[in-house]
Parts: sequence; structure tokens; C-alpha cells
Amino acid sequence: MQAYRPFTGKFLRLFLLFTIHCSLFTPQTVCAQGSGDDFGLDLQLEAEKKLTKKWSMSLGGELRTRDNTKKVDRWSVGVGVDYKVAKWLKASAGYDLLIDNRDKSTYKSNGDLNKLAKFWGVRHRVNVALTASQKLGDFKVSLRERWQYTYRPEKTIERYDVDDEDYESKTYNGKAKHLLRSRLQVVYSVPHTNLSPYAHMELFNGWSLEKTRYTAGMDYDLSKKHSLGLFYRYQSVHNDDDNEEPNIHLIGFTYKFKF
Repeated sequence: MQAYRPFTGKFLRLFLLFTIHCSLFTPQTVCAQGSGDDFGLDLQLEAEKKLTKKWSMSLGGELRTRDNTKKVDRWSVGVGVDYKVAKWLKASAGYDLLIDNRDKSTYKSNGDLNKLAKFWGVRHRVNVALTASQKLGDFKVSLRERWQYTYRPEKTIERYDVDDEDYESKTYNGKAKHLLRSRLQVVYSVPHTNLSPYAHMELFNGWSLEKTRYTAGMDYDLSKKHSLGLFYRYQSVHNDDDNEEPNIHLIGFTYKFKF
């Protein structure tokens, strides 16, 4: 039990600092749950293969729900490569195919529903990133800067016209988007255990701050090859007219396999 006392004290101090940050700088996001916030699940699978001392490759999949877990929000598959530039610096690149479950509505001036479209859409996403990290005893602090480019191809769908009570064809033009994602993360390796609690904050910047994510979770190594994870995430949307996402609370489960 003595091995857990230093961890408990340090983790509580870290949690307290995080809470103070929320109270001072983000009172309308993670520290205050709005009545319009959504809730969903985030399920992730990942397989990683170490190719050489410096190169590694990964393959992953994700399924995310929304509307209080009643509807699939999206699923995706992706592949990535990592290169260890130095002991403290890692470079990475990746590609993801995202399949989105989309709802697009237009309303009249009086607020009544005008037209409604529900369809599945595809997005292609590529990214490159640099991650700098530093160990501080049992803690590991890292900063990741990721450039992300997403392309949504043109798509023609059938949407419902409420007044005419009939369907009409609607074409949504292709759209490209650039984002810079900045993530600050702290991981604590609990001595004499396979537990690694962590917390991070991530900012999504286009021409302005579009989204902020706050995540706290814990990974558990079942063995050298298998690990499980559980996390809680709050995503606050500030200005994202592309996906029309709501603020959302997510509970996530992860499984990772290393070859």
C-alpha cells in the first residue's frame, strides 16, 4: 500500500491543477455541462509493429456513437508510421478513412423544419506530426504538434422537402480543411504496477480555435503485447461549421496489440 501513497498525492495535485485551469480559463466547457451537451462512446482498436529500432507502423480502427449512444456517429480505419528522430523527439505520418453518419437540416425564418437530409459521407484525412517528450521521474510530459488535412468529396444525396412532402436531389460540393492540433499530455507510470494514468488537453486551430478536447484516462498492460485502456473525454466545439458537431462527453475503451 505504501507504493500507492506517492502516486495518490501527486495525482491528486495534478487533478487539482487541471480543475483550477478549467475553472479559470474554460468555465463554459469541461467544467460546466451544458443542457445541450451530447453523450457517446468511443471504441478504439490498434495494432503496432516495431520494424527497426527507429521505425514502427500501426493499423487502427475506431467506432464512435452520439445522441446518447443511440446512433453511430462515425467509424474509421487508419494506418500510420513513426520515426524516432532522437530519444526525446518522434516524427509520424498517417492516413485515415472516415465514414460519417450525417444529418443536415435547413429551417424557415419562423424556426420550422424546411429540408432534411440523412446520409453517410466519406472523408479522407492525412496528417504529419512531431512529438517532443521528457521524463520527470515517474512522469512523462509530451507536446505533440500535428498538421491535419481532411478532404470531403462531392456527394449527391436525396433530401426531404417538408412542404412538398417529397424528395429532391441535392449535391454537396467537395471541401478541404486544414487544422493544426496541439496536444499537451502528462502520463504517470505507477511504480510496481502495470497502470499508467494520464491526462491531456488538445486544441484544434483552423483560422481560429475550433475545438478543445480534455481527456483523462488510464492504460493497463495485460502483458508486453496486450494493453487495455479506459478514458473520459469532453469535447467543446467553438467554431466548426464543417462537421456541425455538438459539445459532447465521451467514454472510451481501447485495446492495443504489439507484434
